[in-house]
Amino acid sequence: MASTQSAADLWDRVFGTQPAPDEWLVIATGLVALAAVVPRPIWRLSRNAVTIAHEGGHGLVALLTGRRLDGIRLHSDTSGLTVSAGKPTGLGMILTAAAGYTAPPLLGLGGAWLLAAHHITLLLWLTTALLLAMLVMIRNVYGALTVIVTGAAFLLVSWLTEPGVQAAFAYAAVWFLLLGGVRPAFELQSKRRHGGAPDSDADQLSRLTHVPPAMWLFLFHAVSLCSLIGGGRWLLGL
Repeated sequence: MASTQSAADLWDRVFGTQPAPDEWLVIATGLVALAAVVPRPIWRLSRNAVTIAHEGGHGLVALLTGRRLDGIRLHSDTSGLTVSAGKPTGLGMILTAAAGYTAPPLLGLGGAWLLAAHHITLLLWLTTALLLAMLVMIRNVYGALTVIVTGAAFLLVSWLTEPGVQAAFAYAAVWFLLLGGVRPAFELQSKRRHGGAPDSDADQLSRLTHVPPAMWLFLFHAVSLCSLIGGGRWLLGL
């Protein structure tokens, strides 16, 4: 009976709803996330979290399209590499290549939807589960440490802290994905303008589809900016 009750309590804790935070907290966490994205010195560190989402997007879509995921590497310069095996052309490869820059803002949009529905704890647990699944595919020490530290933060907050702290952490994380998902596309555009990143996701997609890289950059911009607008409205209750 006790174990049944404990299971029911755990179910309610994870899948139940939590009170919406005050508006000032939503705005404050957005400002904190913005401060983690805009200043270049801080962005050099915080961008690691965006790289996790970027490479995780490549890996997840590779699996969903039937490709074999061989491994993911995350590097200290905030770059990453996802290796999958399968047909080198076709829809599966195109979707896999397109998933990187679109994953962080779309994950932020999904997180904003969950928070708008008051599923704060569920968001924290789902994120922990995704990070744990990703850890299995990490193939270098730095990447493993990055994912472990990030996953541990979500797990500890969701398990040990009060609802107010959980709400602040969850909103800050989602704001960060929405805001942080915008900057990489602009950085890629700047690099390509100066002759850098010749093998970027946009260039790989261009070779796969014979569509100019600029069109794929436009897609990355559109997804990230639309996700920020839509997710921001959900978070602010507009």
